[in-house]
Amino acid sequence: MDRRKFIKNSSLASSLFFVPSFVKAFSNHISAETGYKRLVVIQLTGGNDGLNTLIPFRDDNYYKARPTIGLKKEDLINLDKDLALHSSLLPLKKMYDKGFLTIINNVGYPNPNRSHFRATDIWQTASRSNQYLQSGWIGRYLDQNKNPWGAIELDQSLSLALKGETQNGLAIQNAHSFFRATQDPYLKNVSKYYDEAHLNEHNMGYLYKTMIDAESSAKYIYETSKTVSSAIDYPNHHFSKQLKTTAQFINSGLKTKVYYGSLNGFDTHVNQKGTQKRLLSIYAESMEAFIKDLQAKNTFNDTLILTFSEFGRRVKQNSGHGTDHGSANAIFLMGGKLKKLGIYNNLASLSDLDDNGDLKFEIDFRDIYATVLNKWLDVNHEAVLLNKFNQLDFI
Repeated sequence: MDRRKFIKNSSLASSLFFVPSFVKAFSNHISAETGYKRLVVIQLTGGNDGLNTLIPFRDDNYYKARPTIGLKKEDLINLDKDLALHSSLLPLKKMYDKGFLTIINNVGYPNPNRSHFRATDIWQTASRSNQYLQSGWIGRYLDQNKNPWGAIELDQSLSLALKGETQNGLAIQNAHSFFRATQDPYLKNVSKYYDEAHLNEHNMGYLYKTMIDAESSAKYIYETSKTVSSAIDYPNHHFSKQLKTTAQFINSGLKTKVYYGSLNGFDTHVNQKGTQKRLLSIYAESMEAFIKDLQAKNTFNDTLILTFSEFGRRVKQNSGHGTDHGSANAIFLMGGKLKKLGIYNNLASLSDLDDNGDLKFEIDFRDIYATVLNKWLDVNHEAVLLNKFNQLDFI
């Protein structure tokens, strides 16, 4: 058998490369010692405009820079005397009032990159702007944690964030579909008739091991998660389906520590107001349903939700009634065990911008990762982030 034949015949070929090894050995030993705290990471892909998400409505500089896309004061949801949320984010205001939301302003990194692809790589690998890493920060966490289903991305393919040096996350949209795919007759036949010689072959050994391990992972995830169903109504959107599946996995007791999802469409160069309003509404309503789902099964307090975008937008609007790529942005954290509630730090000055007309960053995004790794996932952040960073006090 050669690799070309394997790829041609197996319906799992495209996703099997993301299934880590050593599943069978591990599945007999996994226990509660891995803990129950989960991290859910959400990427608002395309560069969400933070200034029209969390609005400094008392600052005249905001309206001068945005004469047509600046949001009217009477349409906003006030949080304090200076800042307000976009009107589509009413569900987040409810979380804010209950102490379930922390907003960290001015998050970025030195010498920011404004390319979608490169900026996303930087956030997903936790690299410096001039450093190119082939593994993601969650993937390197998996390298340390050695849990074969330790991270799941709710998508067809795996982001760089979940790819480690020796261990990868899983890309799964639906547990039943993933399980059915492992029952592919060709795959079952190969799994039945392999021998040790095959496993030691340089070119084919990894493929054999991956097929064997995939079946074990798929069976565990499907049989565990199918025991739970949701009574919560979610919006009819792909992003909402990601969160509903994530809630099913968490509420079933699946021993997965990190979940990764995304909402696309935030590259708003033209006619931003309508597009962002629609997307923020999808985000907020989906998050509200997700949190209700977790609360119904008493898993919310053990779940931390982190929402980021690969960059913010320029302070000044462009000629297309939109905004161009910027740098620093706000991070949203949601959970039942947050220590510093509400607004974590003041928004950067709109009258003292950097040389590109962007907000000056104050908090390195890797400080947030370091805090989550050390304080929530209970792992040494230096081993994962490949450097030492500050720890914050939001958890």
